[in-house]
Order: sequence, then structure tokens, then C-alpha cells
Amino acid sequence: MDEAISAAEANRAFSRLLREVREEGRTFVVTSHGKPVAKLVPCGAAEAGREAARAKLLARLARQPATDVGRWTRDELYER
Repeated sequence: MDEAISAAEANRAFSRLLREVREEGRTFVVTSHGKPVAKLVPCGAAEAGREAARAKLLARLARQPATDVGRWTRDELYER
């Protein structure tokens, strides 16, 4: 679960936050005026999430049938 932390507090305790992310795998959402603006996560977690999203997208695209719309000219494509 992400722990919310204000930008001011994150600035004051940045080294500690990095240590907790690296050593304990914790994640933090940095907020400014109560709104989320950034997320501190372990590097591997972010990469794993991107890879999972990519695999899901490719699987979805593989299930969709290709549509034959015929040939078109460059002018038709860009409607000059």
C-alpha cells in the first residue's frame, strides 16, 4: 500500500525515503496541496508493471481481427 507524504516532508527526509524504498520495498506517493504528484517505487516494481501492461496490450491486439479497409492514397489519408 502506498504511503502518502507531502512534498515538503519528502524533501526533508529524501535520503530516508530512498533507503526505505531500496531496503524495505516501500512505496510513497508524494503530494502537493493534498494532490498526488509523484510516486517513489522500487525500480523493479515499476519495470514489472510496465512489462505486465505491455503483455496485456499485445494479447488484446492479437485477439482483435484485422480489418481490410482497402487501399488509400496519401492525400485521402491526410485529407489535404
